Order: sequence, then C-alpha cells, then structure tokens
Amino acid sequence: MSPPDVLVLIPARGGSKSVPRKNLLKVADKPLIAYSIGHALACPSVTRTVVSTDDMEIADVAQKYGAEVPFLRPSEYATDFATDLDVFRHAIEWLAEDEGYVPELVVHLRPTGPVRDIRLIERAISLMLKHPEADALRSIGLAEQTPYKMWRIENSYLRPLLELADHPEAHSMPRQKLPAAYWQNGYVDIVRPRTVLELDSMVGKVVLPFVIEGKIHELDYPDQIPALEQAVLAWERGERSDSEEAVCPRHPA
Repeated sequence: MSPPDVLVLIPARGGSKSVPRKNLLKVADKPLIAYSIGHALACPSVTRTVVSTDDMEIADVAQKYGAEVPFLRPSEYATDFATDLDVFRHAIEWLAEDEGYVPELVVHLRPTGPVRDIRLIERAISLMLKHPEADALRSIGLAEQTPYKMWRIENSYLRPLLELADHPEAHSMPRQKLPAAYWQNGYVDIVRPRTVLELDSMVGKVVLPFVIEGKIHELDYPDQIPALEQAVLAWERGERSDSEEAVCPRHPA
C-alpha cells in the first residue's frame, strides 16, 4: 500500500506592508522562505512541497531551494484582504484540475516561521492520519492573556467579551479558576482538501488541537528581525530551549 499523499503548501505573496519583501528578507544569510521550504523537504511524510505566490522573484527563489511553483497565484488572491481559504482553494483546485492531483492532507507552513522542529511537523501529520474524522489540525499555545478578562465597547459602554453561564462575572474571577484559553500560533496547521472545497472552511467542524509549548519565532514586524536571526543561529547550533515538545490534550500522539 502506497503512503498517503501529503502536500505542504507555503503561501508567499510579494506584497507586505509591515516588512517590505518580507519573504525574501535575508535571515542568517538565507531568504526567509528558504527555511520553511527546508522544513517541508526534511519531513519523511511529506510527498510534495509547493509554494503559492504571485511574485516571479519569490517563485525563482522557491525553486532554487527545492520547492515546486507549478502556478502563479492570481492577483486577486494576493491582496491584503485575501484569506487563507482563498489561497488554499485556488491551489487545491488548480492541482486537481490541471494535474489530477488530490492529496490526502495539506500542511500549511507559513514562510514567516524559520524555526521549527521537524519531529513536531511529523507528529502533527501522524496525528491527522490517525484521525480520519478530523477536518483539520491547528497548532496552538496557551494564551498569555485570558479572553474572559477582556472587554468590548458597545454603544459607549463596556460589555464582557466572553461570559460563563455559571459565572456571570467571570472577568472578576481568579485566572486560575477560568477555563484555559489557547491562541493559534501558526507553527503548523493541517487541513483536508474536502474541508476547503466542500465545507468552505480552513478548519471545518472537527479540529484537532496540537499544543506547542515554548516560544514561537516568526517575523511580523521589523523590530523582530535581530531576535529572529539569533533564534535561527541558536537553532542551527543545536540549542533546543524553545518549542521542543508538543502536547495534544485530547488526542495523544
């Protein structure tokens, strides 16, 4: 029996407001996108690595580092307002229609994260393959601030962002007594093609949690560049102080 097809899709558009040409920015002497491509190519379970971009320079660099760029993403799916769903639907449909290729899983690796443990990506893929009922998997981390103590302004007055049925004033309870809340961190996400095409969603209705412990290193703003480069260099030296383990509370690997 042949192994399942596992596609890594790396979305990398040319435009970036916060850090211009971010995906090509040199970090420790390599373009930022090269790290995510390297992560994908190092995973034994990954059968194909594709970069979705609207930019010819990014396409050339992606191919240089071993990724496929079988299409250029249409400009309407590369704006500030284009969603992951738009990008993934386009890629999945293009590969199905033009190549007859439909993978079992699509792994989402964002090019802004140059520090990842290959073992964790493999563990996430294994977890999804073990749970065919799951529509998607999301990597998450414990939120630093609980949303139960957050507020919104409605008609000039404060209203709690979230409420608990049995505790009408959850915002005044000790944090330790509130439900744990998690933040999606973008370390590694996985979705099935049917979730995108049939459910019109990036997560669907059944989502596996994949909890990453430790600091997540990614580039969103210019002032993060020095720390990001130090993290990459430390990682390449074999220092594994951050993001070494993943804990899946409901579905142990």
